[in-house]
Formats: sequence, C-alpha cells, structure tokens
Amino acid sequence: MAPTIAVYSSEYNNKRNNNNNNVESNRGNEESNVEMLRKRNEDLERELKESLKREEKMKEELQKVWERVNVAEEAEERLCSQLGDFEVEAVEQAREYHERIVALTNQLNHAHMLLQSASISIPSRS
Repeated sequence: MAPTIAVYSSEYNNKRNNNNNNVESNRGNEESNVEMLRKRNEDLERELKESLKREEKMKEELQKVWERVNVAEEAEERLCSQLGDFEVEAVEQAREYHERIVALTNQLNHAHMLLQSASISIPSRS
C-alpha cells in the first residue's frame, strides 16, 4: 500500500466547528425556548388564577343582586296588594259618599215640594 498524507483543510475544520457550534446553538435555543415556554406557562397560570378569582367575585355579586331583586319583587307584590286594598276602600267610600249625596238631594227635593205645596216661597240667594 502506498503511503497516504492527511491534509486538514480549513474549510473542513470550519464545517466541523460550525456543526459543533450549531449543536450548541441549537441546545441554547432549545433551552431558551423551554425557559420562554415555562415563563409563558407561569404567566398563563397566573392569569387563569386571576380570572377564576374575578369569576368567583362576579358570582358573589350576582348572588347579592339576585337576592336584592327577590326582596324588591316581594316588596312590589306587597305594595300592589296594599294598593288594591286601598282602591277597594276608596271605591267603597266613593259609593257611600255618592249614596249620601243622593239621599240629601232627595231630602232637599222633598223639602222643596212640601214648601211648594204649602205655598211658601223660598227666598233666593243672590
């Protein structure tokens, strides 16, 4: 066999170094990507916790509003019932008042007829 001579080319050496650098660079990129994803995940978890707290607070506020609405509805029903009772009472009083006016008017008319039949004149007010 013939003797061989190995010659190192700078191009080969650069490619080899570049490959090593690329592997290290890729590892660095992967590590930075993992770290970035970890931070993003922490941010998302924090936002989720805050969102759940806001949701719970809104549920509590909604429950309080719902209770106030129920109280208001019950009060409205009581007021409507009382109003109905007052309307009935007012109609009864108006009927009694009207009956009293009719009775007094009839009495007055009867008195006028008696006076006229007795030929007594009633002085007019002017």
